[in-house]
Amino acid sequence: MIRCKPLLGTFVEIRIEDPSPPLKALDEAFLAIEQVQSLMGFHNPDSELSQINARSYLEPVRIHPWTAEVLRIAKEVYLQSQGVFNCGVGHRLVEAGLLPRHGKFNDGSFGGIEDLQLIELPLVRSSLPLCLDLGGIAKGYAVDKAVEALIAHGIQSGSVNAGGDIRVFGDRSQAIQIRNPSKPHELIQIGSMSAGAIATSSLYFANRSSSSKSFMVNPLNQGHIEFSESYSVVATRCVYADALTKVVSISRNTHHPCLSHFSAQAIRIPNTQSP
Repeated sequence: MIRCKPLLGTFVEIRIEDPSPPLKALDEAFLAIEQVQSLMGFHNPDSELSQINARSYLEPVRIHPWTAEVLRIAKEVYLQSQGVFNCGVGHRLVEAGLLPRHGKFNDGSFGGIEDLQLIELPLVRSSLPLCLDLGGIAKGYAVDKAVEALIAHGIQSGSVNAGGDIRVFGDRSQAIQIRNPSKPHELIQIGSMSAGAIATSSLYFANRSSSSKSFMVNPLNQGHIEFSESYSVVATRCVYADALTKVVSISRNTHHPCLSHFSAQAIRIPNTQSP
């Protein structure tokens, strides 16, 4: 059974291999994804993420345990990557017109994920104004929560695919395909997986004019980066695979030391047509 819905700015496909799965399992899986989107979406001015950005440097903000878990993981990846991953670059994307501007936008200096304090959960507070964007990690987390919902309803085998962020579970192997950076409408089969996650970062579908900027920002120098190849990371959970693709694509290092900390592996596929 396969079902697909537009969520998280992409299409989410849930595949269940069980012969007679309960429909409630699919409903709960999609609801989990919708909840992550509602809690952590940058585009929604009423989301918890938007409230953190608007108020956390003024007062503690109460958040959902799922939001707290994503922020904790984001801080962990920040530390292990020595700052290469930092979701505190939302202001750069707002300035470039790639994310919406909510209300009064502080044109002063912004802090990063390192300035956010998780205090007596579920409360957070920041020492500096923030403009966090969880787009580089929350999609993977949503995939994980959908898988958890499927397993909780007795599903034995299946997968969740959110625009290339994929997690497979159970005992049935699934072929894993990645777009060819040289010909993005073609797929390259890189192997198969029965339990685990893979995510990919690339810019080959970015629809930009010559004057617009990339949606990938290097937190270490605040500059927008360009690359024509693709980077994929295989990990046990999709939240880690999603975040770590930013580490390897920004650093251009598929052997970055933080990969071993998360028991992850990276794959680079070159663009053979790039100059």
